Amino acid sequence: MRIVSLLPSATEIVFAVGRGDDLVGVTFECDHPPEARRRRIVSTSMLPEGLSPAEIDAVVSARVAAGEDLYRLDEGALAELDADVVLTQDLCAVCAVDLDRVDDALTYLGCTARVLTLDPQSLDDVVRSVLDVGDALDAGERAREVVDSLRARLHALGRSLAGAEARSVLVLEWTDPPFCAGQLGPRSGGCGVVAPRSSPSLAATRGGSRGTRSDRRAPRWCLVAPCGYHLEQATAFAEQLVADDRLPVGAEVWAVDADSHFVRPGPRLVDGAETVARVLHPGIVGAPAPDRAQRVDRAATVAPAV
Repeated sequence: MRIVSLLPSATEIVFAVGRGDDLVGVTFECDHPPEARRRRIVSTSMLPEGLSPAEIDAVVSARVAAGEDLYRLDEGALAELDADVVLTQDLCAVCAVDLDRVDDALTYLGCTARVLTLDPQSLDDVVRSVLDVGDALDAGERAREVVDSLRARLHALGRSLAGAEARSVLVLEWTDPPFCAGQLGPRSGGCGVVAPRSSPSLAATRGGSRGTRSDRRAPRWCLVAPCGYHLEQATAFAEQLVADDRLPVGAEVWAVDADSHFVRPGPRLVDGAETVARVLHPGIVGAPAPDRAQRVDRAATVAPAV
């Protein structure tokens, strides 16, 4: 079997169910496990390099409004790889190659590969998608083992946090402009995330994201999880938000490894749920690992002089 993955999370699932040796094509963003980097890249970004979050938002908004592509699909590579299964998504217009573009390319190339479209709307959906991929790749037994393990971890987390005090939390998946997390923000017991289940990402206004000391509804924790970035850059963005006084007054601010554990709808979202629990309830489940989350010291982050 020859597999092409057009989504980093799908790539992770392929390896998780034991079919990594059959994976022949990936996207430029597929970096986990490291072995994925050795596969042929069939999808690349059309965005210029080195843009700031604000510049990325402006370019993406303009291109989406104009109906322009955000990703380039290498049809030549796709033809040469002669895939039996292509894994793609129909969830986010800015996360991967458009599904219609994939279908058009396969039709043009005369490719008869099976296309499995992943469209998870919740953490439970993500876990179930492992079974879908496993069945498509003749790896159903291994997929069920992976799913059983993920569900066992989630159930254990739920038991640990049973009766824990609810937390009011703001999760930002983009920082400039700020966007609240949407469909796939990891959730855990005792955690009240701003965005409702299965909602799209939501723009957060300055007033709405900051709150005041007297506003009881203002989030008391803020997780900065910018899509497309790992922990080091997320921390830098969080520090800048604090320095610019753009986060809720008095909130405890944490940066997290978004790309690894928060924004990719794959097995490691469970790691994200465990990280959220450790940030919010360290006295119950222990503190988060330093390679997964970093607290931003407000006192040490001084706003630039005007």
